[in-house]
Amino acid sequence: MSEEGKVTREIRQRLEEAFSPEALEVVDESEMHRGHAGYQEGGQSHFRVRMRAAALAGQSRLARHRAVHAALGPGLMGRIHALALDLAE
Repeated sequence: MSEEGKVTREIRQRLEEAFSPEALEVVDESEMHRGHAGYQEGGQSHFRVRMRAAALAGQSRLARHRAVHAALGPGLMGRIHALALDLAE
C-alpha cells in the first residue's frame, strides 16, 4: 500500500481543523478511474470522504456538502476532479 498522498493529507487536515470530526476517512479512489475523464497519472484526483461531525448537526445534506466544500476552499477543490461525500452529524 502506498503512502498517503499530499492532496489526501491536505483534505484530512482542513476537515479536521474545520469540523473536529468524531470519525474521518479520506480515500483516494483515483486508480478506480484510470482511463476515465479527470484521471491523472499518480492519482490524487478522485476522493471519497466519510465523516461524522457534531459541527454538521441540524444541517441539510446540501448544507453539509457546502460546508465541506467551503472548508476545503476553491484552490483545493479546483485540484480535485471528483469528491464523493458521506456525511452525518
